Amino acid sequence: MALSHAILVSLSERAATGYDLGRRFDASIGHFWRASHQQIYKVLGQMEADGLVASEAVAQAGKPDKKVYVMTAAGHDELRRWAATPTSPEPLRSEFAVKLRALGERDRAAAIDDVERRRSEHLTRLEYYEKSAARFYPDPSVIDDEALGAWLVLRGGVIAEEAGIRWCDEILERLGSR
Repeated sequence: MALSHAILVSLSERAATGYDLGRRFDASIGHFWRASHQQIYKVLGQMEADGLVASEAVAQAGKPDKKVYVMTAAGHDELRRWAATPTSPEPLRSEFAVKLRALGERDRAAAIDDVERRRSEHLTRLEYYEKSAARFYPDPSVIDDEALGAWLVLRGGVIAEEAGIRWCDEILERLGSR
C-alpha cells in the first residue's frame, strides 16, 4: 500500500486540507499507517499532478488561502482498483519480540520494566479506542454501511490492544512479576 491510498481513503470520507489530513492521521489512520505532515503534503502534490485529487483555494479572513482537496473521478477509480486487490499477510516487525527472544541475555528487571511499559501503552491505546467507540458508535447494532469499515478498523484496534495486554500479562506471569 502506498500513502496515496490511505489519503484517498480519508478523502473518500470527506474533503480536507493537508492540515486536516495530517490531523486525521494523528487521530485515527496513523494508528495503523503512519505518515508525517510533510509526507502527506508531498504526496498530495504528486496526487494532484497525477489527477487523483483536485484542490480548491478557499479564502480565510486574515490568513492565506487554504487548499481543500477532493478526490477526482480518477481518484475514485484508483481507490476502487486498489481496494479490489487481495491483501497479502503483513509481516510482523517487532523490536520488542526480538528483544524478548534475547531474554536470556537481558537483565530480568529491565525486561520486566520493558513489558510493563508496553502493557501501559496498550492500556492507553485501548482506552482511547474504547472512548472513540463510545463517542462515534454508541450503538454498534445500527451502524450503516458507510461507517461499517471505520467501525471494523476500530474494533480491530480494540482486539489488538486487548491481545497485547494479555500477552504482556502472560510474559509478566512467566517472569514471576505477577
